Amino acid sequence: GSRSAVTGGGAISRASGKLRGKLLRIAARLSEVPDEDLELAEGLIRRKTDGTRLMPIKDLAQRILMRPGGLPPDEEPGLDMTAHYEPPPSTHANASHVATVEVDIETGQITLLRYIVVEDCGTIINPMVVDGQIQGGVAQGIGTAMYEHAIYDENGQFLTGTLMDYLIPTAVDVPQVEIGHIESPSPHTPHGIKGVGEGGAIAPPAAIANAVADALSSFGVRVNEIPLTPERVLTMLDRAKSG
Repeated sequence: GSRSAVTGGGAISRASGKLRGKLLRIAARLSEVPDEDLELAEGLIRRKTDGTRLMPIKDLAQRILMRPGGLPPDEEPGLDMTAHYEPPPSTHANASHVATVEVDIETGQITLLRYIVVEDCGTIINPMVVDGQIQGGVAQGIGTAMYEHAIYDENGQFLTGTLMDYLIPTAVDVPQVEIGHIESPSPHTPHGIKGVGEGGAIAPPAAIANAVADALSSFGVRVNEIPLTPERVLTMLDRAKSG
């Protein structure tokens, strides 16, 4: 989301760091190796200097949980850690969008021919999730640009209160988004994570509206409002024809 990986990931990272420190301290006591010379890697506790394997992490965890009486006196039993993290402002992604559209001047219908996004959400944790969120965010933005419209009558009565009247894009209306990634880690968050959500959802209205404006530029149409419904596109064309 826009803040989920940053906020939740930051708290998880801090809690994990605390737990890592506890495991290394106890392992150091048991192995009589300084904890600064130990590391957790590949499911093992091993020496940094020569890679000597000391014990599996699962065996140490079992000992901490099942035999807490054998722990050093200054270590509490259990493997639970709590941490809090408050992210700085503006930890969202950056992205550039390009839309190619076709406009039917007889019906006002807009067809999306191609859609490209290049985004930067910092360190990518799960590429599949990132791509899925960009695709879903673009779908949301297409709805904003072309379909979703809250309409009221002159008495303030809401006229688009159901999905029969308030249109949203369907699978046939949303193209497969072509996605590229730039990975520049944030210097302000743990692991350089940025929230990916804004990278997909914010830009489609501007990209699509500009593409429509370019398509209709020879008619002198000025595109300055959304959603670009067929009725609104035809009204823009009529307005341009009448001067």
